[in-house]
Amino acid sequence: MPDAPKIVVLPGDGIGPEIVAAAREVLDTLGEFAYDERLMGGCSIDANGVALTDEVLDACKAADAVLLGAVGGPKWDTTNPDDPRPEQGLLGLRKGMGLYANLRPVRPSPALMGASPLREDRISGTDLLVVRELTGGIYFGKSGRDGDAAFDTCEYDAAEIDRIARIAFEAARRRAESSGARPKVTSIDKANVMETSRLWREVVTRVAADYDDVALDHLLVDNAAMQLVSRPADFDVIVAENLFGDILSDEAAMLTGSLGMLPSASLGAAGAPGVFEPVHGSAPDIAGQGSANPLATILSAAMMLRHGLNMPDEATRIEAAVDAVLEDGLRTPDLAGGPAAPPPMVDVPPEVEVGTAEMTAAVIEALVRG
Repeated sequence: MPDAPKIVVLPGDGIGPEIVAAAREVLDTLGEFAYDERLMGGCSIDANGVALTDEVLDACKAADAVLLGAVGGPKWDTTNPDDPRPEQGLLGLRKGMGLYANLRPVRPSPALMGASPLREDRISGTDLLVVRELTGGIYFGKSGRDGDAAFDTCEYDAAEIDRIARIAFEAARRRAESSGARPKVTSIDKANVMETSRLWREVVTRVAADYDDVALDHLLVDNAAMQLVSRPADFDVIVAENLFGDILSDEAAMLTGSLGMLPSASLGAAGAPGVFEPVHGSAPDIAGQGSANPLATILSAAMMLRHGLNMPDEATRIEAAVDAVLEDGLRTPDLAGGPAAPPPMVDVPPEVEVGTAEMTAAVIEALVRG
Protein backbone atom coordinates (compact mmCIF):
# COMPACT_ATOMS: atom_id res chain seq x y z
CA MET A 1 0.00 0.00 0.00
CA PRO A 2 1.25 3.53 -0.72
CA ASP A 3 2.34 5.62 2.22
CA ALA A 4 -0.21 7.97 3.74
CA PRO A 5 0.20 11.56 2.50
CA LYS A 6 2.39 13.55 4.88
CA ILE A 7 0.79 16.80 6.03
CA VAL A 8 2.61 19.32 8.16
CA VAL A 9 -0.01 20.95 10.40
CA LEU A 10 0.55 24.49 11.65
CA PRO A 11 -2.40 25.31 13.94
CA GLY A 12 -1.02 28.75 14.84
CA ASP A 13 -2.69 31.17 17.24
CA GLY A 14 -6.13 32.20 18.45
CA ILE A 15 -8.83 29.99 16.96
CA GLY A 16 -6.23 28.28 14.75
CA PRO A 17 -5.93 25.09 16.83
CA GLU A 18 -9.74 24.71 17.00
CA ILE A 19 -10.41 25.07 13.29
CA VAL A 20 -7.45 22.94 12.25
CA ALA A 21 -8.60 20.19 14.59
CA ALA A 22 -12.01 20.36 12.88
CA ALA A 23 -10.43 20.03 9.43
CA ARG A 24 -8.40 17.04 10.60
CA GLU A 25 -11.57 15.31 11.80
CA VAL A 26 -13.10 15.78 8.36
CA LEU A 27 -9.97 14.54 6.58
CA ASP A 28 -9.84 11.45 8.80
CA THR A 29 -13.34 10.56 7.62
CA LEU A 30 -11.99 10.28 4.07
CA GLY A 31 -8.76 8.35 4.54
CA GLU A 32 -5.44 7.98 6.31
CA PHE A 33 -3.03 10.90 6.57
CA ALA A 34 0.27 11.26 8.40
CA TYR A 35 0.24 14.50 10.39
CA ASP A 36 3.30 16.35 11.66
CA GLU A 37 2.15 19.19 13.93
CA ARG A 38 4.52 22.13 14.41
CA LEU A 39 4.62 25.63 15.90
CA MET A 40 4.43 28.74 13.70
CA GLY A 41 3.36 32.30 14.42
CA GLY A 42 2.93 33.86 17.85
CA CYS A 43 3.13 30.50 19.60
CA SER A 44 6.54 29.96 17.99
CA ILE A 45 7.69 33.41 19.10
CA ASP A 46 6.79 32.45 22.68
CA ALA A 47 8.58 29.11 22.44
CA ASN A 48 11.51 29.90 20.13
CA GLY A 49 11.84 33.66 19.86
CA VAL A 50 11.00 33.63 16.12
CA ALA A 51 7.77 33.12 14.19
CA LEU A 52 9.23 30.39 11.96
CA THR A 53 12.24 28.23 12.77
CA ASP A 54 14.50 26.70 10.14
CA GLU A 55 13.49 23.26 11.40
CA VAL A 56 9.80 23.91 10.77
CA LEU A 57 10.51 25.37 7.34
CA ASP A 58 12.54 22.29 6.40
CA ALA A 59 9.69 20.02 7.58
CA CYS A 60 7.24 21.95 5.42
CA LYS A 61 9.49 21.63 2.37
CA ALA A 62 9.70 17.87 2.89
CA ALA A 63 5.95 17.35 3.29
CA ASP A 64 3.32 16.59 0.66
CA ALA A 65 1.26 19.59 1.80
CA VAL A 66 0.94 22.08 4.65
CA LEU A 67 -2.34 22.83 6.44
CA LEU A 68 -2.27 26.16 8.28
CA GLY A 69 -4.75 27.64 10.75
CA ALA A 70 -4.23 31.32 11.57
CA VAL A 71 -1.52 33.41 13.20
CA GLY A 72 -1.27 36.64 15.16
CA GLY A 73 -3.03 38.49 17.92
CA PRO A 74 -2.74 41.56 20.17
CA LYS A 75 -0.22 39.81 22.38
CA TRP A 76 2.41 40.13 19.65
CA ASP A 77 1.43 43.51 18.17
CA THR A 78 4.38 45.87 18.07
CA THR A 79 5.66 48.87 16.13
CA ASN A 80 9.26 48.05 16.99
CA PRO A 81 10.85 46.79 13.73
CA ASP A 82 13.32 44.71 15.73
CA ASP A 83 10.64 42.69 17.53
CA PRO A 84 9.42 39.43 15.95
CA ARG A 85 5.87 39.38 14.58
CA PRO A 86 3.69 36.33 13.81
CA GLU A 87 3.18 37.51 10.23
CA GLN A 88 6.89 37.05 9.62
CA GLY A 89 6.19 33.33 9.79
CA LEU A 90 3.75 33.58 6.88
CA LEU A 91 6.15 35.64 4.79
CA GLY A 92 8.99 33.28 5.63
CA LEU A 93 6.94 30.26 4.59
CA ARG A 94 5.99 31.82 1.27
CA LYS A 95 9.50 32.92 0.46
CA GLY A 96 11.24 29.81 1.79
CA MET A 97 8.91 27.40 -0.03
CA GLY A 98 8.75 29.45 -3.23
CA LEU A 99 4.98 29.93 -2.94
CA TYR A 100 4.41 32.70 -5.42
CA ALA A 101 0.73 32.16 -6.29
CA ASN A 102 -2.22 32.49 -3.91
CA LEU A 103 -5.59 31.23 -5.16
CA ARG A 104 -8.75 32.46 -3.43
CA PRO A 105 -12.06 31.24 -4.89
CA VAL A 106 -15.12 33.35 -4.10
CA ARG A 107 -18.48 31.69 -4.70
CA PRO A 108 -21.28 32.69 -2.35
CA SER A 109 -23.29 29.66 -1.27
CA PRO A 110 -26.93 29.93 -2.36
CA ALA A 111 -27.89 29.17 1.24
CA LEU A 112 -25.96 32.21 2.49
CA MET A 113 -27.25 34.89 0.14
CA GLY A 114 -28.97 36.55 3.09
CA ALA A 115 -25.70 36.75 5.02
CA SER A 116 -23.99 38.92 2.42
CA PRO A 117 -23.92 42.69 3.02
CA LEU A 118 -24.93 43.08 -0.65
CA ARG A 119 -28.40 42.48 -2.08
CA GLU A 120 -29.02 39.00 -3.46
CA ASP A 121 -29.62 40.32 -6.97
CA ARG A 122 -26.19 42.00 -6.82
CA ILE A 123 -24.20 38.90 -5.87
CA SER A 124 -26.27 36.22 -7.60
CA GLY A 125 -24.12 34.32 -10.08
CA THR A 126 -20.82 35.41 -8.53
CA ASP A 127 -18.10 32.79 -9.05
CA LEU A 128 -14.65 34.34 -9.24
CA LEU A 129 -11.05 33.47 -8.45
CA VAL A 130 -8.48 35.91 -7.13
CA VAL A 131 -4.90 35.04 -8.11
CA ARG A 132 -2.50 37.02 -5.93
CA GLU A 133 1.25 37.25 -6.40
CA LEU A 134 2.83 36.29 -3.08
CA THR A 135 6.59 36.72 -3.00
CA GLY A 136 7.27 40.12 -4.55
CA GLY A 137 6.13 43.69 -4.21
CA ILE A 138 6.12 45.99 -1.23
CA TYR A 139 5.92 43.20 1.37
CA PHE A 140 9.35 41.95 0.35
CA GLY A 141 11.00 45.18 -0.76
CA LYS A 142 13.49 47.23 1.19
CA SER A 143 12.03 49.17 4.11
CA GLY A 144 13.31 51.30 6.90
CA ARG A 145 12.90 54.23 9.27
CA ASP A 146 14.96 57.31 9.90
CA GLY A 147 13.54 59.32 12.77
CA ASP A 148 10.10 60.53 11.71
CA ALA A 149 10.50 59.25 8.15
CA ALA A 150 9.85 55.74 6.87
CA PHE A 151 9.88 53.97 3.51
CA ASP A 152 8.69 50.74 1.92
CA THR A 153 9.87 49.81 -1.56
CA CYS A 154 7.72 48.01 -4.15
CA GLU A 155 9.76 46.06 -6.67
CA TYR A 156 8.88 43.55 -9.40
CA ASP A 157 10.75 42.06 -12.31
CA ALA A 158 9.26 40.77 -15.55
CA ALA A 159 9.83 37.10 -14.70
CA GLU A 160 7.80 37.37 -11.47
CA ILE A 161 4.92 39.00 -13.30
CA ASP A 162 5.07 36.54 -16.20
CA ARG A 163 4.74 33.45 -14.03
CA ILE A 164 1.80 34.73 -11.97
CA ALA A 165 0.04 35.93 -15.12
CA ARG A 166 0.34 32.45 -16.63
CA ILE A 167 -1.17 30.92 -13.49
CA ALA A 168 -4.15 33.25 -13.93
CA PHE A 169 -4.63 32.51 -17.64
CA GLU A 170 -4.34 28.75 -17.11
CA ALA A 171 -6.84 28.95 -14.23
CA ALA A 172 -9.28 30.83 -16.45
CA ARG A 173 -9.01 28.12 -19.09
CA ARG A 174 -9.67 25.35 -16.54
CA ARG A 175 -12.68 27.15 -15.13
CA ALA A 176 -14.13 27.59 -18.61
CA GLU A 177 -14.01 23.84 -19.20
CA SER A 178 -16.73 23.38 -16.57
CA SER A 179 -18.70 26.60 -17.04
CA GLY A 180 -18.75 26.73 -20.83
CA ALA A 181 -18.30 30.51 -20.74
CA ARG A 182 -15.45 32.32 -22.47
CA PRO A 183 -12.58 32.61 -19.97
CA LYS A 184 -11.61 36.10 -18.83
CA VAL A 185 -8.74 37.54 -16.82
CA THR A 186 -8.93 40.96 -15.18
CA SER A 187 -5.49 42.34 -14.33
CA ILE A 188 -5.26 44.88 -11.51
CA ASP A 189 -2.68 47.65 -11.35
CA LYS A 190 -2.13 51.37 -10.72
CA ALA A 191 -0.45 52.07 -14.04
CA ASN A 192 -1.50 55.72 -14.04
CA VAL A 193 0.84 56.36 -11.08
CA MET A 194 3.27 53.52 -10.35
CA GLU A 195 6.18 52.35 -12.51
CA THR A 196 5.90 48.78 -11.19
CA SER A 197 2.28 48.79 -12.37
CA ARG A 198 3.29 49.97 -15.82
CA LEU A 199 5.68 47.03 -16.06
CA TRP A 200 2.93 44.77 -14.68
CA ARG A 201 0.51 45.86 -17.41
CA GLU A 202 3.11 45.47 -20.17
CA VAL A 203 4.06 41.94 -19.12
CA VAL A 204 0.48 40.73 -18.58
CA THR A 205 -0.47 42.06 -22.01
CA ARG A 206 2.50 40.25 -23.53
CA VAL A 207 1.55 36.97 -21.82
CA ALA A 208 -2.05 37.34 -23.02
CA ALA A 209 -0.84 36.92 -26.60
CA ASP A 210 -0.19 33.24 -25.78
CA TYR A 211 -3.82 32.81 -24.66
CA ASP A 212 -5.92 34.20 -27.49
CA ASP A 213 -8.93 32.23 -26.25
CA VAL A 214 -8.91 34.18 -22.95
CA ALA A 215 -10.23 37.73 -22.79
CA LEU A 216 -8.10 40.27 -20.90
CA ASP A 217 -9.21 43.44 -19.12
CA HIS A 218 -7.09 45.91 -17.16
CA LEU A 219 -8.52 47.75 -14.15
CA LEU A 220 -6.95 50.33 -11.89
CA VAL A 221 -7.04 49.06 -8.33
CA ASP A 222 -9.32 51.80 -6.98
CA ASN A 223 -11.82 51.19 -9.77
CA ALA A 224 -11.56 47.45 -9.17
CA ALA A 225 -12.48 47.94 -5.52
CA MET A 226 -15.68 49.68 -6.61
CA GLN A 227 -16.53 47.20 -9.35
CA LEU A 228 -16.17 44.24 -7.00
CA VAL A 229 -19.14 45.43 -4.96
CA SER A 230 -21.18 46.86 -7.85
CA ARG A 231 -20.89 43.99 -10.38
CA PRO A 232 -19.09 40.99 -8.80
CA ALA A 233 -20.76 38.46 -11.09
CA ASP A 234 -18.98 39.99 -14.10
CA PHE A 235 -15.55 38.84 -12.90
CA ASP A 236 -13.97 35.49 -13.72
CA VAL A 237 -10.26 35.45 -12.75
CA ILE A 238 -8.62 38.47 -11.12
CA VAL A 239 -4.82 38.67 -11.04
CA ALA A 240 -3.03 41.21 -8.88
CA GLU A 241 0.31 42.01 -7.31
CA ASN A 242 0.87 41.25 -3.64
CA LEU A 243 -0.53 44.33 -1.87
CA PHE A 244 -3.46 44.90 -4.23
CA GLY A 245 -4.32 41.20 -4.19
CA ASP A 246 -4.23 41.10 -0.41
CA ILE A 247 -6.72 43.94 -0.09
CA LEU A 248 -9.05 42.99 -2.94
CA SER A 249 -9.25 39.32 -1.97
CA ASP A 250 -10.43 40.27 1.53
CA GLU A 251 -13.00 42.61 0.00
CA ALA A 252 -14.19 39.88 -2.36
CA ALA A 253 -14.37 37.45 0.55
CA MET A 254 -17.05 39.54 2.24
CA LEU A 255 -19.37 38.91 -0.70
CA THR A 256 -20.00 35.56 0.96
CA GLY A 257 -21.13 37.22 4.19
CA SER A 258 -18.19 36.10 6.27
CA LEU A 259 -14.43 35.69 6.03
CA GLY A 260 -15.13 32.43 7.84
CA MET A 261 -16.21 30.88 4.54
CA LEU A 262 -13.18 31.51 2.33
CA PRO A 263 -10.34 29.01 1.72
CA SER A 264 -7.06 29.63 -0.05
CA ALA A 265 -4.16 27.78 -1.63
CA SER A 266 -0.60 29.06 -1.90
CA LEU A 267 1.32 27.25 -4.63
CA GLY A 268 4.80 27.26 -6.14
CA ALA A 269 6.60 25.21 -8.74
CA ALA A 270 4.92 22.08 -10.04
CA GLY A 271 5.39 19.18 -7.63
CA ALA A 272 6.38 21.37 -4.68
CA PRO A 273 4.23 21.29 -1.53
CA GLY A 274 1.66 24.04 -1.15
CA VAL A 275 0.22 25.77 1.92
CA PHE A 276 -3.55 25.69 2.42
CA GLU A 277 -5.22 28.06 4.87
CA PRO A 278 -8.41 30.02 5.56
CA VAL A 279 -8.46 33.67 4.54
CA HIS A 280 -9.59 34.91 7.95
CA GLY A 281 -7.41 35.84 10.91
CA SER A 282 -6.86 34.28 14.31
CA ALA A 283 -9.88 35.94 16.01
CA PRO A 284 -8.34 35.84 19.51
CA ASP A 285 -11.48 37.41 20.98
CA ILE A 286 -13.42 34.17 20.46
CA ALA A 287 -10.59 31.68 20.94
CA GLY A 288 -11.53 28.82 23.23
CA GLN A 289 -15.26 29.59 23.17
CA GLY A 290 -16.17 26.83 20.70
CA SER A 291 -17.93 29.29 18.39
CA ALA A 292 -15.37 29.66 15.57
CA ASN A 293 -16.49 28.89 12.04
CA PRO A 294 -14.44 25.89 10.80
CA LEU A 295 -15.80 25.88 7.26
CA ALA A 296 -13.06 27.97 5.62
CA THR A 297 -10.43 25.63 7.06
CA ILE A 298 -12.42 22.57 6.03
CA LEU A 299 -12.72 24.01 2.52
CA SER A 300 -8.98 24.77 2.59
CA ALA A 301 -8.45 21.08 3.32
CA ALA A 302 -10.56 20.37 0.23
CA MET A 303 -8.28 22.65 -1.81
CA MET A 304 -5.33 20.76 -0.35
CA LEU A 305 -6.81 17.47 -1.55
CA ARG A 306 -7.42 18.89 -5.03
CA HIS A 307 -4.31 21.00 -5.63
CA GLY A 308 -1.78 19.37 -3.31
CA LEU A 309 -2.56 15.66 -2.98
CA ASN A 310 -4.26 14.82 -6.30
CA MET A 311 -7.47 13.70 -4.60
CA PRO A 312 -10.10 15.73 -6.51
CA ASP A 313 -12.99 13.37 -5.85
CA GLU A 314 -12.50 13.62 -2.10
CA ALA A 315 -12.26 17.41 -2.40
CA THR A 316 -15.59 17.52 -4.22
CA ARG A 317 -17.18 15.40 -1.50
CA ILE A 318 -16.10 17.87 1.19
CA GLU A 319 -17.41 20.84 -0.78
CA ALA A 320 -20.74 19.10 -1.33
CA ALA A 321 -20.99 18.27 2.39
CA VAL A 322 -20.40 21.91 3.34
CA ASP A 323 -23.12 23.02 0.91
CA ALA A 324 -25.46 20.41 2.38
CA VAL A 325 -25.12 21.55 6.00
CA LEU A 326 -25.66 25.16 4.98
CA GLU A 327 -28.76 24.17 3.01
CA ASP A 328 -29.98 22.44 6.18
CA GLY A 329 -29.84 25.80 7.95
CA LEU A 330 -26.83 25.31 10.21
CA ARG A 331 -24.98 28.54 10.99
CA THR A 332 -22.04 29.45 13.20
CA PRO A 333 -22.47 32.83 14.96
CA ASP A 334 -20.64 34.77 12.22
CA LEU A 335 -23.18 33.52 9.66
CA ALA A 336 -26.34 33.68 11.73
CA GLY A 337 -28.90 36.47 11.49
CA GLY A 338 -27.80 38.04 8.22
CA PRO A 339 -29.46 41.11 6.67
CA ALA A 340 -33.22 40.92 6.35
CA ALA A 341 -34.33 39.38 3.07
CA PRO A 342 -37.72 39.01 1.36
CA PRO A 343 -39.66 35.85 2.32
CA PRO A 344 -38.44 32.89 0.24
CA MET A 345 -40.60 31.56 -2.57
CA VAL A 346 -40.20 28.00 -1.28
CA ASP A 347 -39.94 26.47 2.16
CA VAL A 348 -36.41 26.48 3.55
CA PRO A 349 -35.14 25.09 6.86
CA PRO A 350 -34.95 27.63 9.67
CA GLU A 351 -31.50 28.79 10.72
CA VAL A 352 -29.98 26.90 13.64
CA GLU A 353 -27.00 28.51 15.36
CA VAL A 354 -24.28 25.99 16.21
CA GLY A 355 -20.72 25.99 17.45
CA THR A 356 -17.50 24.65 15.99
CA ALA A 357 -17.99 21.06 17.15
CA GLU A 358 -21.60 20.85 16.00
CA MET A 359 -20.79 22.26 12.55
CA THR A 360 -17.87 19.86 12.16
CA ALA A 361 -20.00 16.89 13.17
CA ALA A 362 -22.67 17.92 10.67
CA VAL A 363 -20.14 18.09 7.82
CA ILE A 364 -18.83 14.65 8.73
CA GLU A 365 -22.38 13.27 8.87
CA ALA A 366 -23.07 14.73 5.41
CA LEU A 367 -19.85 13.14 4.13
CA VAL A 368 -20.80 9.74 5.47
CA ARG A 369 -24.33 10.13 4.15
CA GLY A 370 -22.85 10.74 0.73
